[in-house]
Amino acid sequence: MGYGRWSSSTYSNMRTSYKGKSRDDIFRANKHRRIDPNLDPFRLRFRESRDSEEHPNSLAIALFLDVTGSMGRIPDDLVRNQLGGLMDTMLDNGVQDPQIMFSAVGDHYSDRAPIQVGQFESSTELINDGLSRLFLEGGGGGGGTESYPLAWHTCGRHTSIDCWEKRQQKGFLFTIGDERSHMRCEASKLIELYGYDQAKTLDDMSMLRSAQEMYEVFHIHLNQGSYPNNDHVLGYWRERLGRRLVVLDDYSKLGLLIAMVVAVFSGKAPDEVVRNQDRRTRNLLSESMENILV
Repeated sequence: MGYGRWSSSTYSNMRTSYKGKSRDDIFRANKHRRIDPNLDPFRLRFRESRDSEEHPNSLAIALFLDVTGSMGRIPDDLVRNQLGGLMDTMLDNGVQDPQIMFSAVGDHYSDRAPIQVGQFESSTELINDGLSRLFLEGGGGGGGTESYPLAWHTCGRHTSIDCWEKRQQKGFLFTIGDERSHMRCEASKLIELYGYDQAKTLDDMSMLRSAQEMYEVFHIHLNQGSYPNNDHVLGYWRERLGRRLVVLDDYSKLGLLIAMVVAVFSGKAPDEVVRNQDRRTRNLLSESMENILV
């Protein structure tokens, strides 16, 4: 996947068209209260990020958004306001051929759609469509834990990306939410969700290691959620990801933050990435990035 190109003017027109529309008007699966069949992981083989004549240096970027509880406002704000900042900032800072896969996580013990898997896309229309296909279920099981490791399992087992396979350049994988993770997924659940003929119970660390073979793995903790600066939640992520935990105080800057991480880890100087932002945004993003740049 990954055909077509990003156009800022096309996205600007899309933003205008969203004015006055409800969340359910944009996120069509919400009206039916079920996962879009195209995002269902059952019998999933691979999501592919491929080089082409148009994109000879494809870079796979997988974004898994928590869609439980109040987190549904995040994809809504991304599609209405932030896609331009995400894409333009990467392209302006030398990330040549980003291919974005929007996906979602919930709770595999309580939700109907605990894992939704998009496609890697490059064009304005397809990136926008991939995000708006997500089912913002708004569930979650309580107890401060969600199923973020299913994102790691999906990318580790069910993606094929040319940046790694041809150039040994890792892609980027971000989970985004406000809680910590369940520490395992039982074999029966993996069979139910992915349609495997057989499976074994996996712990979170084994799923993480499988993703880290091909991806630079990050988690962005949103402080405007249920557990701002919570030591128990942040401790979980620090133990597993170390400096790849990024804390963000303003979710309206999420797209810019992701773009900054990708650009900096692709070789751009941090101060160059944020040079065109206002002072508050520069300070906020620099503070979020401070830990991982040590």
